Amino acid sequence: MERELNNVRGRIFNIQRFSIHDGPGVRTIIFLKGCPLRCKWCCNPESQGYQQETITIGGVTKEVARDVTVGEVIDEIEKDRAYYRRSGYGGITLSGGECLWQPDFSEALLRTAKSRGISTAIETTGYADMDIIRRLLPHIDTVLMDIKHVCGDKHQKFTTKDNSLILENAKHIAREAKCLIIRTPVVPTFNDTEEEIASIAKFASSLEGVKEMHLLPYHRIGSDKYAGLGRAYEMAHISPPTKEHMQVLCEVVKKYGLECQIGG
Repeated sequence: MERELNNVRGRIFNIQRFSIHDGPGVRTIIFLKGCPLRCKWCCNPESQGYQQETITIGGVTKEVARDVTVGEVIDEIEKDRAYYRRSGYGGITLSGGECLWQPDFSEALLRTAKSRGISTAIETTGYADMDIIRRLLPHIDTVLMDIKHVCGDKHQKFTTKDNSLILENAKHIAREAKCLIIRTPVVPTFNDTEEEIASIAKFASSLEGVKEMHLLPYHRIGSDKYAGLGRAYEMAHISPPTKEHMQVLCEVVKKYGLECQIGG
């Protein structure tokens, strides 16, 4: 079975080691290509399209994506196993892009990692058919799911997609996942008011078994990638939220009985 899984192919654009912000312990993050959303603040715009493309930064042009097999990725992951043990609960995290939009590759990679005793996590928008999500859930230890807004119109304005599917899927994932953590990117002009964060926290606290919510402050890291891809960065005029404001929003979340963490 593992031999068959090892031959499943997917498209990624990066493997990042030694992350401490994308799941418990030290993580190896595999960034997959392709995402259904087009968030205006996205710091990985090269992740959005599934197609092969090039990016030019600092006068250097390079291919964004590469096609790999599960076996090739697992070989890279195995190099980090010692760091997982030392951190107590490290492992791999599938990010993107959106791993749910490469379900065969994601399922095969997660299954193989679990069979080798490696902890698994995904970072997801939750925007996919629930049948696809259910294929992956048995092989995932931690789901880190974005709830960006509860207002469908505003969500669509800033991401190009309505959030009704996301909110409905969150209810099912909360009941069926081993662990679900809600994460909210805090983006000025989009969702950074106390009222908006309160509405997200209220929804998160209503989800079965959810105890934790992370607030991720907006930043401009990655903005130069837009020019490198020949695209305009619409959020260039937006300043990141202050530490003081983030702390105020964190206290709002706590009022709904959730643990709150600033940053991933």
